[in-house]
Amino acid sequence: MARLPRLVVANYPHHIIQSGNNNQAIFREDEDYQRFLGWLKESAKEFKVAIHAYALMQDHLHLLATPATVEGLAQTMQRVGRYYVPWYNAKYARSGGLFQGRFKTSLIDPERYFMLVSRYIETNAVRNLLVSDPLHYPWSSYPHHTGIKPDSVITDHALYWALGNTPFQREAAYIELSRPSLSPAEREAVDAAVLKGWPLGSDKFKAELQLRAKRQVLPAKRGRPFKKPVEAT
Repeated sequence: MARLPRLVVANYPHHIIQSGNNNQAIFREDEDYQRFLGWLKESAKEFKVAIHAYALMQDHLHLLATPATVEGLAQTMQRVGRYYVPWYNAKYARSGGLFQGRFKTSLIDPERYFMLVSRYIETNAVRNLLVSDPLHYPWSSYPHHTGIKPDSVITDHALYWALGNTPFQREAAYIELSRPSLSPAEREAVDAAVLKGWPLGSDKFKAELQLRAKRQVLPAKRGRPFKKPVEAT
């Protein structure tokens, strides 16, 4: 079966994941993370993509981003790759591809899942047992949202601004929001959506999205199609 193109809708947030080829490292030193973020910032600005959250791990990365155009996400990731991969290969005397195929993405129902996905991304280092507090991991946007370190890569979403009337109120609210660990069901829902390329939202949101996108956005039911019985005449 032919692979469906990525589901990308302008002006909606998307969860993006990109992994290293064969789970190899895509970042080894601080300079690597810094270079990637620099090119991400430039590329996102050029193609009108707002980056709301990120986490750069040694062998994969997560982004939460809203494109202004349908093509913006792919253009941004392609531009970053065109700069970062040759630079990385030259630095470490390697050749060939660095990333495992094309990036994966899941369109997000903002009202219901935006904050959940933001927390999921920014606590990734804690779940991977790299740190005990997300504040101690330097390569995520969590320090920005908690007021510790402003990050010029980030464009705050309206839902973050709605957490309070002042920066202090927003930062304090976000810290409280991030304290509880995500439940296994929440983690499973986010994982399944982004790995399979399906939207993350309520059934109503998905049905409305399918009508708007004019394409399949829901998993097909397994088994043979149901045949309507022939009525007797």
